[in-house]
Amino acid sequence: MKPTTRVTLAAVVTGVAATVGAAGPAAAAGTVPVPVPLGGVSKALDMELPRLGAEVPLLKPGAPESPRYVTGRLLPDRTLPQLPVTSGLPGLDARAPLPHVLGDGGFDHLGVTAPAGDLRALSPGLSMDAPLTAPDGGNFGLPSAKLPQAGVLTPAVQSVAGGDLGTGPGL
Repeated sequence: MKPTTRVTLAAVVTGVAATVGAAGPAAAAGTVPVPVPLGGVSKALDMELPRLGAEVPLLKPGAPESPRYVTGRLLPDRTLPQLPVTSGLPGLDARAPLPHVLGDGGFDHLGVTAPAGDLRALSPGLSMDAPLTAPDGGNFGLPSAKLPQAGVLTPAVQSVAGGDLGTGPGL
């Protein structure tokens, strides 16, 4: 194997090991940090560029409620139950240089911080009933015909988002 191939293979293995090693704590925290490396571009262009970072949430599906049986119906109350999902809103951390319009020509900064927030949701569900009634003793134990029933259980989303926008001296 050539030395350049060995170096490339070693770099790939090191990168994969670092990614796998960082995935464990990120999964425990519920979000994965995503830095945007702009340092090399800043030095190459010899100018200040914004600093960016984000947090991507991990989805955690929950256990659905079991169907509830109701007397007088052939099918359970929630035929297709709603699935609860907990996650988070993506977070953002950005700082951009803001030049002085008047004065010594220095820089201030404009910063936006929006931390990852909790998000709870319920998927849509389905509730339906068959077009037959339960067996009736007065009708020789045979079910009677009735109109079918169907209903959609509406999805729900609950979250509280927050953020901070500010300016300040320096970078």
